[in-house]
Amino acid sequence: MDNEEKKTVDVEEELQAEETETAEAEKPETENAAEEAGEAKEAAPEEKAEPQEDLQLQYLRLAADFQNYRRRTEKEKSDIYAFANEKFAMELLEVIDNFERAMAAKDPDADDKFNKFAEGMELILKQLKGVLDKNHITEIEAEGKPFDPNFHNAVLSEAAEDAESGTVTKVLQKGYQLNGKVIRPSMVAVAQ
Repeated sequence: MDNEEKKTVDVEEELQAEETETAEAEKPETENAAEEAGEAKEAAPEEKAEPQEDLQLQYLRLAADFQNYRRRTEKEKSDIYAFANEKFAMELLEVIDNFERAMAAKDPDADDKFNKFAEGMELILKQLKGVLDKNHITEIEAEGKPFDPNFHNAVLSEAAEDAESGTVTKVLQKGYQLNGKVIRPSMVAVAQ
């Protein structure tokens, strides 16, 4: 039985040796598998990070869009408040024009009663202009200034010896601005 025991021990030793060899052969594969699994684990956070970055980028864009929307609506609202009286101002300007025409036609040789009436009209005109100032409606300065198509509407050109070419020589109808926006350009005569 010694032979049989020896054979059994030898077979067991051979089996153990084979198992060790296979374990060693499998070990690098498992290490490679572990490394690959580690890479996969590392790749998984990157893959998770990309959607998070995408979500964060989408959030930032949405926040920027909302901020732009809020600014735009605030500007539109302030424009509405600033220019709400434009139509009313245009109608009021016609009345002021008529007052100024009446004052220009005043006769200095008229009797005392008429002069007092004219003084009252001047006070009313002054009061109307004060209302315009309070509502940020300003007159466009034109006479003696260079012609600017943004502010002036040239209706005729005339030869003028004392003015340079392109200079406004006469204002036929005053122009006005409301909060910096031209609501009525000045009708002017321009030097040739």
